[in-house]
Amino acid sequence: MDDWNYRVTDEWEEALWDAAERIYEEAFPLDGKKSRAIIQRMFERRLCQLHMLWRRDGELVGMALTGIDRQAGAVLIDYIAVRKDARGEGAGRQLLNRIKLWARESCDCRGIIVEVECEPTEENRRRIHFWEKNGFVLTSYVHKYIWVPEPYQAMVFHFDDIKDRLPEDGKQLFRSITRFHEKAYRRT
Repeated sequence: MDDWNYRVTDEWEEALWDAAERIYEEAFPLDGKKSRAIIQRMFERRLCQLHMLWRRDGELVGMALTGIDRQAGAVLIDYIAVRKDARGEGAGRQLLNRIKLWARESCDCRGIIVEVECEPTEENRRRIHFWEKNGFVLTSYVHKYIWVPEPYQAMVFHFDDIKDRLPEDGKQLFRSITRFHEKAYRRT
C-alpha cells in the first residue's frame, strides 16, 4: 500500500502555496530563495509547477518547484524540500520519484536538471549524495552567479530509454538553468 499522496499543479492556488511555503521557508530561510510575489508571477506566466507530497494521514511533508525548458527538453528542479521533522522517512526519495514519473510521462522531456551548491561543506556533500543516490550525475563545471556568492554545479538525470540524452556538460546545462531564472525574475 502506498503511504504517500502526491499532487502537481501548474496553477497558483493560495491555500496550497500557504501549506508548501512553510516547508519552503524552513528549508530556504535566507536569501537563496524566490519571494512569494516572484513565485506567484511564475505561476501566472505558466513557468512553474508545484509538487506536493503528503503522508497518508494528510500531513504535508514535502514540496518542490519545477520548470520545463522545452528548448533543452528538460525539467528543472528549482527547489525541493522535506520538512525537517519528516526527514529520514523516505519522503524526499518519494517526492523525487513522483517528479521523475511526472516528467517522463507528462512533459516529453529527455531528463531532469538540478543545480546544487558546491562549496565543500558537510551539508552540501549530503545534498549531492542524495541526488547521486537517486541517479543524478554531478557535472564538473562550477558556475558562479554575479548576484549570489556561493558556487553551483549542475546535476543531470537521464531517462534511460531515450537515446537523445541531455548533455553532461555543466556549462551547457547552466544555459537551461539561466534561461529559467531569467524568465522567473523578469518583471514583464
